[in-house]
Amino acid sequence: MSHLAIATLGILSVFQSTTAVPLPPSRKTRALLAYLVLATRPQRREHLIDLFWGDGPDDPRGALRWSLSKIRALIDTDRPRVIADRETVAFDAGEVTIDLHAARQIGPDASVDEVVACLTALRQPLLAGIDLSDNAAFQAWLVAEREATARLRRTLLQRLVADMPLSHEDRLPWCREWCDADPFNHEAAARLQTTLRELGRLADAKRVERDFSAGLREAGLPRSPAMPFEPAPSPTPAPAYAPAPALAAGTDRMTLHRQKISFATTDDDVRIAYASVGDGPPLVKVANWLNHLELDWDAPVWAPLFHDLAQDHRFLRYDGRGNGMSDREVALIDFDTLVHDLETVVDAAGIDRFPLLGISQGCSVAIEYAARHPERVSHLILWGGFAAGWRVIGTPDVHKEREAILTLVRQGWGRSDPAYRKLVTWQFMPGASAEELDWFDAFQRETVSAENAVRFANVFADIDVRHRLAGVTTPTLVMHGRGDRQIPLAVAGALAAAIPGAEFVTLDTENHVLLGREPAAAGFVAHIRQFLAEERRSAGG
Repeated sequence: MSHLAIATLGILSVFQSTTAVPLPPSRKTRALLAYLVLATRPQRREHLIDLFWGDGPDDPRGALRWSLSKIRALIDTDRPRVIADRETVAFDAGEVTIDLHAARQIGPDASVDEVVACLTALRQPLLAGIDLSDNAAFQAWLVAEREATARLRRTLLQRLVADMPLSHEDRLPWCREWCDADPFNHEAAARLQTTLRELGRLADAKRVERDFSAGLREAGLPRSPAMPFEPAPSPTPAPAYAPAPALAAGTDRMTLHRQKISFATTDDDVRIAYASVGDGPPLVKVANWLNHLELDWDAPVWAPLFHDLAQDHRFLRYDGRGNGMSDREVALIDFDTLVHDLETVVDAAGIDRFPLLGISQGCSVAIEYAARHPERVSHLILWGGFAAGWRVIGTPDVHKEREAILTLVRQGWGRSDPAYRKLVTWQFMPGASAEELDWFDAFQRETVSAENAVRFANVFADIDVRHRLAGVTTPTLVMHGRGDRQIPLAVAGALAAAIPGAEFVTLDTENHVLLGREPAAAGFVAHIRQFLAEERRSAGG
């Protein structure tokens, strides 16, 4: 019996035993084959039609059936592998060798030779030549799959260089490859420098440090003192951190978890919901894209962060207009109204001076508020932020990718099939578990409508507060995930460099939305505590 193998790294290829089988000439049919092969569960026919045909042919169901017939003729040689019924289509991957699946399943006990073979295969681009420029939803999926494959390659390079037994001579080319794949990674550069030193190539080692530092400067990234150039088990030592002490059972714990929800009304007659929980000095969090005061307080994703911050502060959060518990049906959503929502909430809460925490898009709102009201903001804390949206500073490739995601949101946000929303979710939290992704998918549907999701995304794309940065006089802490793929590290570095006296800290995470269970979340809270304590001491408080 012949063995079926499918190569997705490089040009899509199908092999019966060792013989390459000619693929259908239709690029869309080949793309459908690739999508089914890499999918992990059955796909609804309606989803496949939307993904590949949309409003194109007069008979999209007939187009799907035609493509499936060509795929069956290609791979159903010994037994049926395209499993379809009236509702769904699936690919049976049993006893089929798929190169990307094999790479993703490489285990902790893999040998050096197995990891090297995997990395050699991963040098090839995923599904080269399968791009469908006119199919925005498919293109967004393909971009996400390629990014996940690039992350897998970086992870395996780190594992090979840092953890596996190699001679200095054998390690050197892999060190260089890791640096090329992740040029702003301090550990990668440090491993390369150390390997060169061990080989006696001191001049080359010094050149690596010079070039790395020059690259950081060119990208607007300051060298963080918390990230030594020499490799260390923990590249970003955070301040001493311990979770907030456990509360005694009974009244104290109930007091902390019983958040008080109130409402304020803006000048344009929009009702904004805000919540206050905890005692102590105030800390205000700016609303970002997705907020729901009740749902996110007990969320499996960021609730641990909120609870820790509420141990130290009167922690104030609010749902911006158009989402959560605030008014959903609003006439206007633009940057100025988002800033005005914040102004309305802090005035209604009766807070005169306070630290302001911005996350993601909320950072730009926080910057604008601090520039307008410097007398009211005691500290400015920014995580995962940017000063200008992708329509303002993005490259043509970024424009194409983000416009594709906008199409994805517009078409699929409200559907029962979660595939559309989960692609968006995955970009924010690539390190999330399946359960966390499922929760966030449901949270998105509960929090904001498809129409408002697109309205928000368009506002964020056009943000530009770069002219405000030099005038920010508030003590500022800028934090960012080193592996954040939603907002590149270089963007955060440029933001920190443009705010006078800002402190810049990077944390070891790929997640744009921090997960409360990950070590970077502990570092996030610890840095906030240290920053606020140091500023209070320096002010004599």
